[in-house]
Amino acid sequence: MTIRWTYAYLDRPTAHRERAAAFWTAVTHTRLSEPRGDSGEFATLVPDGADPCVKLQAVDSGEGGAHLDLCADDVPEFVTTALRLGARTVAEHDGWSVLRSPAGQLFCAVPWNGESVRPGIVRGSRLDQVCLDTPPSLFGAEVAFWSALLPAWQSRPGSLPEFHVLAPPAGLPVRILLQRLADERPASAHLDLACADIAATRARHEELGAAFVAAFDHWTVMRDPAAGTYCLTGRDPETGGSSGRS
Repeated sequence: MTIRWTYAYLDRPTAHRERAAAFWTAVTHTRLSEPRGDSGEFATLVPDGADPCVKLQAVDSGEGGAHLDLCADDVPEFVTTALRLGARTVAEHDGWSVLRSPAGQLFCAVPWNGESVRPGIVRGSRLDQVCLDTPPSLFGAEVAFWSALLPAWQSRPGSLPEFHVLAPPAGLPVRILLQRLADERPASAHLDLACADIAATRARHEELGAAFVAAFDHWTVMRDPAAGTYCLTGRDPETGGSSGRS
C-alpha cells in the first residue's frame, strides 16, 4: 500500500463558502471546479499545468478547519492498516472512507486518480502543509500513529519541542506538521503556507481580505475572509525546509 498523492482540504462554513473560494483561489492562483456532492459541498482548486492538491468543503456545523485526503493505490488495505493502528471509522462511501485518528483528527482515504504534477510556487509562497493541532495528553500517541501509518515519510522532531514533522516522499504536494497544544482541548487542524517572505505574503493576503491575528519568530497567524485560521511560515516554498518552525 502506497500513498500516491495528498490533498489539503479547506473546511469552511456553508454560509462563507463563496468568500472562502474567492480568497483561496486568488492565493493559490487556481480556479474553482464545478461543485460536487449531494449538496454541492465539495469543490477543487484547479491549477493550470499541474494537478490539484487543495480542495474546499462546505460544512453545515462548526467553524470548519482543515483535514487531509490521502490517495492510496489500495484504499481497503490502507483503511485496514489505519484501523489496526488505532483509527476509527466515521463513514464508509463508495470507494473511500472517512476516518478519525486516535487524537480525533478527521482524515480521508481516497483512491489515487493518477495525479503526479505538483503545482508551482505562487508569488513566493506555496500552500503545502496541514498542521494537526493536538492536545498534549495525546501528542505522543498521535506522532506514533502517523509515523506508523506513513512509514515511507520522514518522521522527525521539529525545530521546537511542540512540533513534529512528517515530510512526504519527493513529489507529493502536502506534508504534515503535528503541533502539541498548550492546553487540553479537542484536536483541530489548519493549513500552513511556506513563504519566502512572510511580510510580503501577509500584505498580499490582507489585500485579498485576510486579517492578521498574531506574529511569532518564524510564523504569522492569519484569518481568512471565511473566518478560518491559517499560518504563514518562514520555510522554503520549494523544499518545505525550515527556517525555525518546522
